[in-house]
Amino acid sequence: MSSPSGPDRDPSLGSLMAERRRLLNLGYRMLGSVQDAEDVVQETYARWYALSEEAQRAIDAPLAWLTRVASRICLDHLGSARVRRERYTGEWLPEPVRHSTPWAGTGGTGGDDPADRITLDESVGMGMLVLLETMTPAERVAFVLHDVFGMPFTEIAETVGRTPAACRQLAVSARARLTHRRPGSSTAQEHRRALTAFREACESGDLDALVALLDPAVESRSDGGGKVRAALRPVVGRDKVARLLLGLMRKEPGVTLVEDDVNGAPGLAVRMADTTVAVLAMDVHGGLITDLWLIVNPDKLHAWTSTH
Repeated sequence: MSSPSGPDRDPSLGSLMAERRRLLNLGYRMLGSVQDAEDVVQETYARWYALSEEAQRAIDAPLAWLTRVASRICLDHLGSARVRRERYTGEWLPEPVRHSTPWAGTGGTGGDDPADRITLDESVGMGMLVLLETMTPAERVAFVLHDVFGMPFTEIAETVGRTPAACRQLAVSARARLTHRRPGSSTAQEHRRALTAFREACESGDLDALVALLDPAVESRSDGGGKVRAALRPVVGRDKVARLLLGLMRKEPGVTLVEDDVNGAPGLAVRMADTTVAVLAMDVHGGLITDLWLIVNPDKLHAWTSTH
């Protein structure tokens, strides 16, 4: 993502606001939260318009400047987020998005503008975002900027305040973490088949069928944020996970499971009385479900509960 020429030197309102989609996509991958990403975008534009006209004209590449400032804000946010998440009740999971998740910030133009949407690809999969949480803030920023957005290490160095060589090493370290804990490797068709079979087993209460779909070392993590009752620690093992899921289904007989897009992959929306109360994402290896992420914190379900 090297600095483009031509339009990048035009600091007009139109060209600057057209950059918000990339900034939103960058912020979401950095922070795992649509709301936080929106705040980053707003703060970035606020800093630009706080500059004098002379200072703005002195910036050779305004769009690259926006990216650099947004990245710095994300880096600062990641440092403070670690402290906040240590006080978080139970597991902290990224905020899920769906194919129609819009950019809802006040600087946007409304929920129907394709330019205001988060782009879904493997870098935004729930498994990938969870793995990004294991990185240090500097590793995450270097990895996202270089491996996802194609920014050269010379530019990343200006953002994180380190040498290009040090930034290159940060990206290498980040990739090593992913190599050891690579998210799901199934094809889209295999993922869909596993999800559908999973939904049917949960709906029918078939314990044996559900256990057969789960990897022996499957892990289930839930995020209630202290606002909704959820398991505070990971549940590990196919028997424990299967019994937990079926127990939840029996406890809430009015629940329906609706297959939906969750972070670019097949997932489930858990609905009660026409309201989405949870979203479930999963990773699949070799036809078996290896990870389940259940987000029940209502603050993270805006993509399913908000109307635009």
